[in-house]
Amino acid sequence: MQQNKDMGRVAIVAYKPMPGKEAALRTLIKKYVPCLKEAGLATDKESFILETKDGTIVEVFEWKSEQAMKKAHTNEQVQKMWREYAEVCTYTPLNRLPESASLFAEFTPLN
Repeated sequence: MQQNKDMGRVAIVAYKPMPGKEAALRTLIKKYVPCLKEAGLATDKESFILETKDGTIVEVFEWKSEQAMKKAHTNEQVQKMWREYAEVCTYTPLNRLPESASLFAEFTPLN
């Protein structure tokens, strides 16, 4: 099946907070998707913000399109937020989350 480049693209990202940066990460996450929406890069669908047992935060949201994902790399506000993320967390591959080993992965909702 060929993908339509104008279709939405769902992103799932896991953020492991740096020690002592948990509150800063949570604050940043609350601003991220609204920033993408304001820039016309994300759909109006609500994001999911979830937490793993070890404190990693998982965010699920929808980009407007593959093109929107590419535009984020040249958007000044998005770039600024990505730099802020680098100060408070590291990105974790989903397959490294203990929950990913379960047939039905369970998370604690944060929003």
